Amino acid sequence: MSYTPDAAPLWRPNPATAATTRMAAFLREQGQGDYAACWQWSVDEPEAFWSRLWDFCGVVGEKGQKILVDRDKMPGARWFPEARLNYAENLLRSGEDGEALVFRGEDKVRRRLLRSELRREVARFQQFLITAGVGPGDRVAGYLPNLPETLIAMLATTALGAIWSSASPDFGVQGVLDRFGQIEPKVLITVDGYWYNGKAVDCLQKNAEVAARLPSVSRTVVVPYLSASPDMGGIPGAIDWNAIVAVDPQKAVIFNRVAFDHPLFILYSSGTTGVPKCIVHGHGGVLLQHLKEHQLHSDVRPGDRLFYFTTCGWMMWNWLASGLASGATLLLYDGSPFAAGGTILFDYAAEEGMTHFGTSAKFIDAAAKQGLTPGKTHDLRSLRALFSTGSPLSPEGFEWVYRELKADILLASISGGTDIVSCFVLGNPLLPVWRGEIQCRGLGMAVDVLDEDGRPVRCQKGELVCTRPFPAMPVGFWNDPDGSKYRAAYFERFPNIWCHGDFSELTAHDGMVIYGRSDATLNPGGVRIGTAEIYRQVEQLPEITEALVIGQDWPPGRNDDVRVVLFVKLAAGMVLDAGLIERIKKQIRDNTTPRHVPAKVVQVQDIPRTKSGKIVELAVRNVVHARPVKNVEALANPEALADFRDRPELAD
Repeated sequence: MSYTPDAAPLWRPNPATAATTRMAAFLREQGQGDYAACWQWSVDEPEAFWSRLWDFCGVVGEKGQKILVDRDKMPGARWFPEARLNYAENLLRSGEDGEALVFRGEDKVRRRLLRSELRREVARFQQFLITAGVGPGDRVAGYLPNLPETLIAMLATTALGAIWSSASPDFGVQGVLDRFGQIEPKVLITVDGYWYNGKAVDCLQKNAEVAARLPSVSRTVVVPYLSASPDMGGIPGAIDWNAIVAVDPQKAVIFNRVAFDHPLFILYSSGTTGVPKCIVHGHGGVLLQHLKEHQLHSDVRPGDRLFYFTTCGWMMWNWLASGLASGATLLLYDGSPFAAGGTILFDYAAEEGMTHFGTSAKFIDAAAKQGLTPGKTHDLRSLRALFSTGSPLSPEGFEWVYRELKADILLASISGGTDIVSCFVLGNPLLPVWRGEIQCRGLGMAVDVLDEDGRPVRCQKGELVCTRPFPAMPVGFWNDPDGSKYRAAYFERFPNIWCHGDFSELTAHDGMVIYGRSDATLNPGGVRIGTAEIYRQVEQLPEITEALVIGQDWPPGRNDDVRVVLFVKLAAGMVLDAGLIERIKKQIRDNTTPRHVPAKVVQVQDIPRTKSGKIVELAVRNVVHARPVKNVEALANPEALADFRDRPELAD
């Protein structure tokens, strides 16, 4: 069943307001009449587009004369081969001394830092890194919550030309070792604990075990968060963050300008099908892509107050951090999004004059299920944009935003990934918002949808691809000297074309609908079905809190056909009886097709998900088929998998 567009959009930009946006200014400067023309120019003339974007955003550094070498190689193209720049220098550029960040740790901790204070803290920690022997190319690892210290450590590291990598403290010991053990960091930064839903979670024992099992680590730093003086006796050679004294308190941050593709970050694949892949991203590609996405697609301007609910184990943390380069104040939050009565993020938005609110589709769904009406209960007059990612936002989620949050707002459903630490498709302040659609393909991103035979299709489901190189492609994978793992991950399906692994549809409005991951796509009777199509219908029912759907090989022992199996987590007090099962099937049948209707509906206590909140259909499919799940440490709630094993309902 393909997407059917509505007759009218949910929102149209006010022409007078749209004309003042950074996107409108860029189009005028390039002589482009509308967004469609500008997008076409940006993919047809990539050298001109990315060079002018560098100038428009005022990148600090030397651009060089050459913009793109080997433009037809994918992978293999090289961007700005003569450039010298530093990511951190662009984030810490001097200017007016406004607020750099505001931090809230649930309702327990509040802090603020001016830009001048942030630069001083970065300089202080950078001097410590230098004394610890950290230099260009060395790795520094943060096992940390979304704290100001995390941002400070990242900026101090990357300013030196060293490589930053992070994981959130809810990862177990093995999950951290599976990641940091591959990259062999020289310095490890940890925290004594964190708050979640009002409860203190101690991390010192985990820290001690991680530090002991990372032989490459020469220094371990502990950030005091729960306690002013944490007991670090179990961590050999540990030093308290606050005990670090700058060698020279007057010394400014050192910025080592590096090549455009010099490694900046190492991020990790989810790891639910094996040891996580270590994805290396470069200074120039990350900076340019984030400047484009913030300033043009999100209309982030100096003085704006940018928020994203994220942990340091999700790429959205890196995306948020880059907001400093556009002059925004970062609003950091750590803890449960439903702490302190369930409205804490909207309280934060109202009290801090938030202009850009970033969250997950699951948060929007949960807020709707809880009956929250923040547009009525909170002063959100400053809010201009709402970002949603992590999974496809349902059409009903779009409706809730405009009905209960704010009628005049840019709802930017965005999609990309850790693979590019940015977006393929995203928002646009010049375009209308259609229910259920991502607004547009990103500038400079030659995004298309291909059918099974590799032919471009419109208004038809297929594979989301990018047909031409772009600067935010990874530098490569760590410990992949011949690039074979990198090529296998993205370029085997369609040679010389990036195949992202999303089952998608390019709409008549030139927007995008994402139906789920291609490797989780259902295929009953040879017809491909996106899992998001089923979730959309099921989760409208008040009895259902969450759902997960897989294709079970049927008959058993064969792999030539599957039957659709739906697992549901019910609201409190609900029972999965024959009547509810029939209502579920009717809801799906009436609004999709008979092939979408599950052969089996099974109740479970919880839905397993990754640390960043994505449900894991493949892990559940492996459990149902009695196959091992290779890396349960990647899951936030691995204990949930036990409920899917040996279910008698699936034996007949």
